[in-house]
Amino acid sequence: MSQLFTPARTRGFLRATAAAVALSSVLLTTNCGAAGESGGDPKATAAVPAGFPVTVDNCGVRTTYDRPPSRVVTIHQHPAELMLALGLKDRMVGTAFPDSAVLPELKEDYEAVPELARKEPSFEKVLDAEPDFVYGGYGSAFAEKEGRSRTAFADAGIDTYLNREYCGKKKVTMEDTYDEVRTIGKIFGVADRADKLVTDLKSRVGRAASKVEGEPDVPVFVYDSGDKAAFTAGGKSLGTELIRLAGGENVFADLDDVFGDVSWEQVIERRPEVIAVYDYAGAGSVEQKKRFLLSQPALADVPAVRNKRFVVLPLTATLVGIRSAYAVDDLARGLHPESLR
Repeated sequence: MSQLFTPARTRGFLRATAAAVALSSVLLTTNCGAAGESGGDPKATAAVPAGFPVTVDNCGVRTTYDRPPSRVVTIHQHPAELMLALGLKDRMVGTAFPDSAVLPELKEDYEAVPELARKEPSFEKVLDAEPDFVYGGYGSAFAEKEGRSRTAFADAGIDTYLNREYCGKKKVTMEDTYDEVRTIGKIFGVADRADKLVTDLKSRVGRAASKVEGEPDVPVFVYDSGDKAAFTAGGKSLGTELIRLAGGENVFADLDDVFGDVSWEQVIERRPEVIAVYDYAGAGSVEQKKRFLLSQPALADVPAVRNKRFVVLPLTATLVGIRSAYAVDDLARGLHPESLR
């Protein structure tokens, strides 16, 4: 079964090396719009919204945008969903690497955007879409060893943006989600839409949190993957904050990292009452993960296993993006079902 759960190790490594990816392009300065103008894109000649030029610092890369990007490729699902939630489908010429089912209200628009690859596309494949902006979700979007460094895109006249979760900042909170939405809104000249979206996301979180206020915190173990050891969310992950907002407590909140390995003996000792199972492509299905946990004799007396209390979260819902606000409600329903009836 170990082969089913190896992708998380890759993702954990990518998290650990995100800062190095960003620093490879430190202080790079580019101007937006060159690719769109040279390709004769009609949007490139449209009136420039008020407030431009806009300068944004992102993971050590400073970019000045003379006008909003008009041809965008997103790599990984959560940047694509954020773009669509801001009403920017008309700017998207390609996306890649779907992690899980798309939010129902965004499904039609998502499927209308060409899919360049099931995983990260090659540099050449991205260039074929003639983008003027590439928005990456994980640090691997701009993997230098794959020829997709931010410097390589800049040399091709293409601006880039990396999800702030991979800028090397260790602790991630919901404020990072709200800041990400506002920054993308600023880059695309739709700050009013971004402010409205942030208000909606905050309201969604607030409604769920208010319903479990005063309830005792439920001990939660996050099971991402792993068989010899458990790969779990640590105290610096956004998942830990989502659990807290939903009326729970991550039993490995003292793990001083975003993700990390813990022993099954530690899981047993901490006696979680609920297990949050992270769902994403390439790491085994949710049912496989549940069967694994339920089949381990050593875990039989863990309250969450004994009572078969599982909450399933798409991985995209635990990242800096619009889905994190939805995750609070889903978690709260799983931790305090009586309060959210």
